[in-house]
Amino acid sequence: CLVAALGFAFDIYELLVLPLIVRPALLELINAVPGSPEFNHWVGLLFYVPALCGGVFGLIGGYLTDLFGRRRVLVWSILLYAFSALAAGYSTSPEMLLVLRCTTFIGVCVEFVAAVAWLAELFPIPRQREAVLGFTQAFSSFGGLMVTGAYYFTVTHGDLLPEIYGAHEAWRYTLISGVVPAIPLIIIRPFLPESPV
Repeated sequence: CLVAALGFAFDIYELLVLPLIVRPALLELINAVPGSPEFNHWVGLLFYVPALCGGVFGLIGGYLTDLFGRRRVLVWSILLYAFSALAAGYSTSPEMLLVLRCTTFIGVCVEFVAAVAWLAELFPIPRQREAVLGFTQAFSSFGGLMVTGAYYFTVTHGDLLPEIYGAHEAWRYTLISGVVPAIPLIIIRPFLPESPV
């Protein structure tokens, strides 16, 4: 349950990072003035396209979890969005950032579907299942707190971190920080039981 709670928190962490970093990222990547048509075009794409991809692949993720098993899909989806988050921090164009945000959303949405199915099947007693699903998903809210804390840290202490492309950009560090919560998930999830169903 604790691993699932951490997973749900990390899901929201990854989804809520964009509102924090979109402005500084686009200022660096395209040098467009906020409010200009080009700037607004990219903001729209970065919010809309990844969410659309995540929704579509979330539906496909349900099929994949039935086909390959809950645990296997959980592990691969976590790896997908962890490495996508890491790579997004090294984006050199808005197109690259968009593609990597799409793969991040795909990983998050597939992981979410697989995790809910996995938990529901591990706890066959209805009252217990409802409590577990409610408890673990309530931790999603901590994802927002975690990403806010990470962004605050990178804004105030980013100069202490290694340079990326010759600068200390908080938006890059914040995207890369999405890997940190995934490390315990990647280590622990392969050893958790598969759904008996």
